[in-house]
Amino acid sequence: MERKSYPTDLTDMDWEILAPLIPPAKEGGHPPTTDMGEICNAIYFHLKTGCQWNMLPGDFPPRSTVYSYYRKWQGQGVWEKFNHTLGGQVRSKLGKSTQPIALAADSQSVNTDQKKGMCMVLTDVKR
Repeated sequence: MERKSYPTDLTDMDWEILAPLIPPAKEGGHPPTTDMGEICNAIYFHLKTGCQWNMLPGDFPPRSTVYSYYRKWQGQGVWEKFNHTLGGQVRSKLGKSTQPIALAADSQSVNTDQKKGMCMVLTDVKR
């Protein structure tokens, strides 16, 4: 039976970009039996809707499996890789460098606890 589609589901193009960034299964262990795309879809559903893990719809993989991958990938920096990769592609589509190329620093006094603060702002500079 095919699962219901949700607005948070990855498109085929999204999955094509993200799939190579997911760490491979450990060697010597059992091969994964869960579709990693479905794990991502369940995690994105959770993040977008703000539902509790135990409130994930039943047509996703088991919530304990989804949560386990979420935490494991969090510790491995997978989410940062996703954001970095997707952010670079968005910047590229906008005709910008995939990385910000300029840094502006402003060292003005900030009224916190009588300490001077420094405000740093990343900006885009067209070459």
